[in-house]
Amino acid sequence: MINEQIRDREVRLIDTDGAQLGIVPGRDAQKLADDKKLDLVKISPTAKPPVCKIMDYSKFRFEQSKKEKEARKKQRTIDIKEIRLSPNIDTHDINVKVKKAIEFLKSGDKVKITIRFRGRELGRTEVAHVILNDLAQKLSEYGNIEKAPKMEARTMAMFMSPKPQLEKEKAEKAAKSEAEKTETKE
Repeated sequence: MINEQIRDREVRLIDTDGAQLGIVPGRDAQKLADDKKLDLVKISPTAKPPVCKIMDYSKFRFEQSKKEKEARKKQRTIDIKEIRLSPNIDTHDINVKVKKAIEFLKSGDKVKITIRFRGRELGRTEVAHVILNDLAQKLSEYGNIEKAPKMEARTMAMFMSPKPQLEKEKAEKAAKSEAEKTETKE
């Protein structure tokens, strides 16, 4: 709420430089803001009495949107990459899938490893447990098991997440590359 929208009898007023002016009547606070050709902005409406500050509202909104953009830029979305297998997979094929899973885990993504059963394969679910546990053993250096192998309808799935040190390394690499970009621009 700003300016005339503030209808409280008394407000705790903060000046433009951050100095507390104490508790003043709402009309007087609005008059002080008008004299300085600035806006009266309600910062904390739930406080007793509400806290208001004298400031340039458009500048305040601009700075807020700038902070939100910066926060969104720093935010990292974690993708879930899926690797599909079958119960009668060969060892070479497993090694290829392991290499791909290591790539995903190194890049900071979670990995969902699924084994899909067709027809008679449903009678051999214990083979899938062996395959998934073997995969988990091979990937243990790069990731942790987030969800153990579990049967869901015709598929068995296991989730792995990257180890924390890999995430730190990736963040450091990203920061380093960002610093190099800014240096080349200058």
